[in-house]
Amino acid sequence: MTRRIALVGYPSANGLDLAGPCEAFASANGLTGSAAYEVLMLSPDGEPIRSESGLTFLADVALDAAPPLDTLIVPGGARLRTDAELRERLGRWVAARAAGTRRIVSVCTGFYALAASGVLDGRRATTHWRHAADAARRFPNVRLEPDAIFIRDGAVSTSAGITAGIDLALALIEEDLGPSVSLAVARELVVYLKRSGGQLQYSEPLRFQVRASGRLADLAAWIPGHLDEDLSIERLAGRVNFSPRHFARVFKQTFGLTPAEHVEQLRLDEAAQRLIASGLTLEAIAQSVGYQGGDTFRRAFERRFGVSPSSYRERFAAAAA
Repeated sequence: MTRRIALVGYPSANGLDLAGPCEAFASANGLTGSAAYEVLMLSPDGEPIRSESGLTFLADVALDAAPPLDTLIVPGGARLRTDAELRERLGRWVAARAAGTRRIVSVCTGFYALAASGVLDGRRATTHWRHAADAARRFPNVRLEPDAIFIRDGAVSTSAGITAGIDLALALIEEDLGPSVSLAVARELVVYLKRSGGQLQYSEPLRFQVRASGRLADLAAWIPGHLDEDLSIERLAGRVNFSPRHFARVFKQTFGLTPAEHVEQLRLDEAAQRLIASGLTLEAIAQSVGYQGGDTFRRAFERRFGVSPSSYRERFAAAAA
C-alpha cells in the first residue's frame, strides 16, 4: 500500500520544514525496500518554491491539480503570519481537501494556514513557542497548547518549530508501519527518537544552556550527557576550576537552584522519558541516570512527579499507545 504525502510549499516557506518530513518518509521507503510513501511537493501555481534560506524546491504539481492525498503537510514560514492573501488561499484549499484526506498536518507556523481553514476550531494544537501568543490572539477558537512538541487531535496534527516536524513525521511513520520502522528511520537520520508530543519545546537543559555564560557554558552542555557519572559539587566545581563553595554560590545566584537540585531535575526528567520509551527495568533506568539504589530513585521520582515510576510508566505508555 502506497500512501501519498503532499508537502504544501509556498514562497519563503521554511526549507527544513519541507525537507525534514520529506527525508523521514523517503528513509522509510529505503529502509523497508518498498514504496510505502509517495511524496509530492505542491506549490500554489506549480512554480518552484524558493525557501526563506534561499534553497529552491521543485514543485510536482499545482495545488488545484493535486491528486487525492493520504496526508497533507503545511510547513511554516514568516509569510503565513504576514501575508493574509496567501494564508487565506492556503486555508481555503486545506478546507476543500479536508474531508477527503486522512491526515492534515502543520509544522511550526504552518499552524496559521490550518487555523485559517477552520479545521483546528475546537481542537488542541500547538505551534512555535515564539508565535504562540500571537496565534492564540488571532485564532481564539483553537485550544492552543504552546509548550508541546507536537499534538495529534483526531485527523489533524500540529507541531512546534522546525525539527519538531521530524518528531511528528516519525510518529506518523510509526502509526503506518510500526515502531520498528520508526526506530530505524530515527537511527538513519541520527535523531533522538520518541520525543513525545507532550514533551516541552523548551526543555530544562536548554533553559540552563541559554542562561549559562563564561565557565558555566561548557558545563551546561556537558552535564546532560553524563547523568550516570559522579555529578557531585566537587566534581562539577573541578570542571570549571572553582572551589566547591564558590561554585555553589555562583550556581545558585545564576540559576536560582543548587547544583544538586539541578542535577536531580535532569536525572528524573530523563528517567521519565526512558520509562516511556524503553522496556528496561526500573532499577536499570535508575542506574542509567546515576542512581545507585532503586529505593532512592523511587522516592526522588515521587517527590518530583507525584506518582511512582511504575505508575508513571503505566499511565503514559498507555497514553502513547
